[in-house]
Amino acid sequence: MPEPRCAYFVADAPLGQGTPDSNRARERDLLRLFDTVLAERAALYVAGDLFDFWFEYGHTVPKRYVGVLQKLGELRRAGLSVTYVGGNHDFWIGDYLSRELDVTFTDEPLPLTLHGRNILLAHGDGMGPGDHGYKFLKSVLRNGLARGLFRWIHPDIGIPLATLTSHTSRHHAPRARRTEEWLFQTLGRPAFRKGYDALVLAHFHLPVHRHESDGELIVLGDWIERRTYARLEGGVFRLEDFRDGVRR
Repeated sequence: MPEPRCAYFVADAPLGQGTPDSNRARERDLLRLFDTVLAERAALYVAGDLFDFWFEYGHTVPKRYVGVLQKLGELRRAGLSVTYVGGNHDFWIGDYLSRELDVTFTDEPLPLTLHGRNILLAHGDGMGPGDHGYKFLKSVLRNGLARGLFRWIHPDIGIPLATLTSHTSRHHAPRARRTEEWLFQTLGRPAFRKGYDALVLAHFHLPVHRHESDGELIVLGDWIERRTYARLEGGVFRLEDFRDGVRR
């Protein structure tokens, strides 16, 4: 596939979280962004957590995400590159995206060479030192036994139960705040020492665009309180706000 003229990077919608009105608004704006990707014949990179919860049963996937799934499939049918890097809400994505929609999926950090840039794209959860409890939980939830056991729960029970658990966990154990400086020093600089000239992250819900002599850090923000995403064209990253076109 030839290199696209530009590429879009987006993450952290997470659809299904919050009120019905807020979900409709997030989905509407997300679909409009995807329409822009289609109109520009761009590549799309999702850095995780478009959905608040995802689980694939043998014959069932969560129906509330049909609009977004259809649009991802439309982008692929138009011949555009669509890549999804799993996040902390995406533990249980199986082969549906790749099999049914032809979307490239990985749950590991993804090296990219685009527009002359050597980029590492990752969701960001579990990166860096510490956070051993979460890293252990991540390894447990991603194993085949955990998936197999959950499949024994009927979808009409399992999906609402998992959604409730996600909401409760988020309320009682909010994400630790990370400063721009911590993100750059602790996550950015180790990546740059490995030869990457840009690190693109999600997860921290903090829009950051910092360019130093040894590399460039882009943290995508989110699609909840903000509508921030990144655009790469001609080797240059821009962090933009969908609502007002502000570039950072």
